[in-house]
Amino acid sequence: MPMYAFKGISAAGKAASGVKDADSPKALRQLLRKEGIVVTDVTLSKSGAGGKAAAAAAGKSSGLSRQVDLGALFGGVKKGEVAAFTRQLATLLKSGIPLAEALGALFEQIENVRFKVPIGEVKTAVNEGSSLADALSKHKKIFDDLYISMVRAGEVAGNLDEVLSRLADFIESSQKLKGKVQGAMVYPIIMAVIGIVIMSILMIAVIPELTKMFKQRGKTLPVNTRFLIWTSNTLGHYFLFILVGLIGAGYGFYRWTKSATGRPTWHRFVLRVPVVGALARQVNIARFARTLSTMLHAGVPMLRSLETGKEIMGNVILKKAIEDAKIAVTEGEALATTLKRSGHFPPTVIHMIAVGERAGQLEQMLGRVADTYEADVDTKLQRFTTLLEPLMLVVMGGTVAFVVFSILQPIMDMGTFGGH
Repeated sequence: MPMYAFKGISAAGKAASGVKDADSPKALRQLLRKEGIVVTDVTLSKSGAGGKAAAAAAGKSSGLSRQVDLGALFGGVKKGEVAAFTRQLATLLKSGIPLAEALGALFEQIENVRFKVPIGEVKTAVNEGSSLADALSKHKKIFDDLYISMVRAGEVAGNLDEVLSRLADFIESSQKLKGKVQGAMVYPIIMAVIGIVIMSILMIAVIPELTKMFKQRGKTLPVNTRFLIWTSNTLGHYFLFILVGLIGAGYGFYRWTKSATGRPTWHRFVLRVPVVGALARQVNIARFARTLSTMLHAGVPMLRSLETGKEIMGNVILKKAIEDAKIAVTEGEALATTLKRSGHFPPTVIHMIAVGERAGQLEQMLGRVADTYEADVDTKLQRFTTLLEPLMLVVMGGTVAFVVFSILQPIMDMGTFGGH
């Protein structure tokens, strides 16, 4: 196994170097990355075993590492990859490594082809004299407007490394919040699907067999049993029609919620739903506050920050409130005043923003708002899932109990009748 001499930067931002054995430069980078070291230079050690043969093998392996991984073509670029790239770039820049060299070092360590190719293009553009923000703006599917605006502000202010560190924190925080919300929805969806599958099997396969026995007796059945049989017969005869109808209705509803008229109506309704509405409002406010705080701290102008913060909002009603706030701020009005007029932001948020504006510490106050609401969202999601589990069990248990009782009741009546 060949020996390689390497130079790099540790997670603490300090220079690191040494000699290590590995199958190839790519394997060495992967190994050192697990140890928190970003490799900036790799050379085959003269003391390594194998001499020219090892060098040839290393060169071949290095060449293979540059080939397209066909498996990666079917994936996408995850936000976690972007966050890791951003943090590593910030670490390298803080250590005094030039931007082009830092991009080159990170390019060699990226495995996802869908991410590696754009970063290679960014590296080339920077080498040709382009700014990092301009180079990134050609890949907006990976780097959004917020990312590009903050990078541009960091380049102008000369604190790109600090801006990138904050940007990495922001992406990780956003993904954490998104993961909590999605995680809270996994359990009820799984339970609903399992319940629907079980009930469909009972209705289509089991109930019809029992119905034959009831018909042979010729007795009048209880109302609940007749309703169960009617439901079973309907599902058995029209299952495909019902399935197509439900899919069509679901697709129609989805299209309506995306339309110009349906989307505001639906989003306004969501905000008024007990528990769910308050949670949706808090999630949106937390994202907006975190975005605005991060961008203002990076030196992005207020109007540009509000525009990006507006796009972060998932609810069009709240987005309209931010758009109105942007117009009012353009006319010289305070942000807190116009947000209060919208009626969609809680008094606590308005008060903290007003204090931040008066004290000249708006970004710090917005950061506290984001911290508070993210913690509150976490607490409410835990309570929501804790209450939802027994509620769904009760619903599913009640449904199964109704089916079982509706089947057993006529059987018990038959037994009693036979006994007399």
